[in-house]
Amino acid sequence: MAERTARSRRPASIRARATGGAALVVLVALVIGAVAFVGVLRTSLTDGVRTAAEQTLDGLSSRVEADGAPAVEAEDDDVLAQLQDADGRVLARADDSPARPLDTAEESRSRHDGERWLLVADDVDLPDGSEGTLVVGAPLEDADAAVRTVTVLLVVAVPVVVALMSLVTWFVVGRALRPVDRMRREVDAVEGTNLHARVDEPGSGDEVDRLATTMNRMLGRLEASQQAQRQFVSDASHELRSPLATIRQHAEVARAHPEVTGTADLADVVLDEGARLQELVESLLLLTRVDERGRDRDRAVDLDDLVFTEASRPRSVRGTDGAAVRSDGRAAVRVDVSDVTPARVRGDDRLLGRVVRNLVDNAVRHAERTVVVGLGTADGSAVLTVDDDGHGVPEADRSRVFERFVRLDEGRARDAGGSGLGLAIVDAVVRGHGGGVVVSAAPGGGARFTVRLPLLHD
Repeated sequence: MAERTARSRRPASIRARATGGAALVVLVALVIGAVAFVGVLRTSLTDGVRTAAEQTLDGLSSRVEADGAPAVEAEDDDVLAQLQDADGRVLARADDSPARPLDTAEESRSRHDGERWLLVADDVDLPDGSEGTLVVGAPLEDADAAVRTVTVLLVVAVPVVVALMSLVTWFVVGRALRPVDRMRREVDAVEGTNLHARVDEPGSGDEVDRLATTMNRMLGRLEASQQAQRQFVSDASHELRSPLATIRQHAEVARAHPEVTGTADLADVVLDEGARLQELVESLLLLTRVDERGRDRDRAVDLDDLVFTEASRPRSVRGTDGAAVRSDGRAAVRVDVSDVTPARVRGDDRLLGRVVRNLVDNAVRHAERTVVVGLGTADGSAVLTVDDDGHGVPEADRSRVFERFVRLDEGRARDAGGSGLGLAIVDAVVRGHGGGVVVSAAPGGGARFTVRLPLLHD
């Protein structure tokens, strides 16, 4: 019973709705046209009968004015003819005319011998000086027969035409929707394990062909997203496994050989690897938030304030002499912010601050002595540049540095490099704010990262 109810509630197919709609429209149009045609035909035929009756009336009036009543009595049987006096009494009539007085109203109708007649009347002057009214009737039988015949033909023809049109519409719509139904079956067969499958494109250039092209592009995006997700999970698992393996290895050594690895050494390893794990997890969570929720466009952000805050952080944290001290023992790095000018954008200040922080930290990690941070405006965009005087990024690798978990050869050492997510976060956040980031060669010989963000217009 429930299945039967569900079927009754199921909407009709597009094919059925299109056929039903077309049939209804054509039926209404044909009925209106048929009624109008019958009305016009009846009027036209009636006008013809009236014209014939008026012509007969004109000829008979002339004869009556000349010959008197005998002219009426001599009229043939094809018409009705009566001559009436001023009081409506019949003075003379044709042989086939009724004895009762005929109606003298304009274009009146009368039934005689089972037929309908159209009557016309006119005043005449009789030879004896009196006045009378001459009434002439013409038969409507032929006109009525023609109207009945046409009506019967239309009553038969309209349903036949509607039926034929419905069949043609059903066939044409079915053929038009056949590729759509085929694509539906093909897409329905696509699962997570075969996202590489594509629907056949008819190549006709019509709406169905464009729909197939759009579906294939959608499947391509889903496949790329799935591959990226699998790669991301694989890389994240690998990155998380490394510090866990290090902690476990040192813990096992400390338990088996306490004289080799003491509690203090084990604590240092656990703290270092724990900090690395924490940074990695926070970066992964940040990427997830950027990917899923996008950016907050509701706040105006002074990008120069973020630059000054984040660019000064390495100096305040790692050194007191205006230089950033690196953990690998290399020479301190000076961060130059003298080329920073005001620029205001719209977005999330926390995410944009993370962009500046990651770029500065990356530059400090790879610089020899100096990192130069610049901020300006050009062509309606805020332009942030971060230069270092290190070895730079090879041109072949410049498109890869923004991929997740990518470390170039120079930065593969754990002490020198991070988790491989810093620049990926930069790229995701900047693209989420409607901008772009590229890497090129810096004037000092190292790498230059250039970020462009749309300016906030008041």
